[in-house]
Amino acid sequence: MAEAYYSLYPEKKNIEKVYCFFDEIQSITGWEPFVERLMRTKKCEVYLTGSSAQMLSKEIATQMRGRALSWELFPFSFQEFLDSKGIESEGALSTKKQLLVRKAFGEYWETGGFPEVMKLDRHLRIKTHQEYFHAVLFRDLVERHDVPHPKAIADLAHWLVDNTASLYSVNRLTGYLQSLGHKAPKSAVSDYLEWFEDAYFLFSVRIFDASLARSQTNPKKIYCIDHALVNSVSSGILINSGHLLENLVFTGLRRIHPEIFYYKTRTGREIDFIVPWNPQSRMPIQVCESLAEPQTRKREVAAMNEALSELGLKSGIMVTKGETERIEIDGKTIQVVPIWRFLLEIH
Repeated sequence: MAEAYYSLYPEKKNIEKVYCFFDEIQSITGWEPFVERLMRTKKCEVYLTGSSAQMLSKEIATQMRGRALSWELFPFSFQEFLDSKGIESEGALSTKKQLLVRKAFGEYWETGGFPEVMKLDRHLRIKTHQEYFHAVLFRDLVERHDVPHPKAIADLAHWLVDNTASLYSVNRLTGYLQSLGHKAPKSAVSDYLEWFEDAYFLFSVRIFDASLARSQTNPKKIYCIDHALVNSVSSGILINSGHLLENLVFTGLRRIHPEIFYYKTRTGREIDFIVPWNPQSRMPIQVCESLAEPQTRKREVAAMNEALSELGLKSGIMVTKGETERIEIDGKTIQVVPIWRFLLEIH
């Protein structure tokens, strides 16, 4: 390939840097030594793109012997969604611009971030999401790992999607699969969960705890790569808009924070997310559709206040569907922000 190029442009050989782009090159046997040799012997810069499950960053680092940098690509963020529609969202928003942004968020809430489905009608969007789901299961998991019992991994994926933003344990998942007649040991279930994450499909969030052992053994929470895909694939029995809102906050955070945790106070109150906010501090983030109902408000504010006290922090964020407020309590500040604004501010 290189020699064919230089035969056309001999004047560029070892003079100008040449940029080489290879898409899905992992489908060709023996691509690794070819690319490594190209980088080593020619004056060129190489870009590789491909399926995440067949081209994991850790594998690329090994194959390229430390000469590679990896980037994660996610479905569109809300900011990227706005950019694709030509909607300006930088700086202070006028009333008109804010109305445009909020209307666009309603579309983003329905369609999710996969570019291909943005202009499809509801029926085709759901069908496309379901095709994505099955492609991940059977191409990125079953085929890649030569899974002998694909029905077990499919049943597990459906259970996890149905329980998005909920707690799970490996023991519970193993018992569930065994109740369906699958002979899946705990070790296999642990592998399946790791493969889901490698495929950028389902993500697990651990509890925030100074003890790594406790963090690993406590129940984890599960989230999906795209909230609209959850809507298209789930049975609809257990999923509600609160779960989807929490999932959307997770994917927004995951783009910028590889390490995300949830937190439980000493009295058992749960805070949805704890993330690094700057080099010196962390930020607790709670997700609640609305604080309009007095009991809900009392519960959520108490949980955040308690978490801030235990963590020695002065401020936290509460993400809602559309409310804005600043709550001062016991010398601490809880900033209540609507989801659309939150997603733009963390971009």
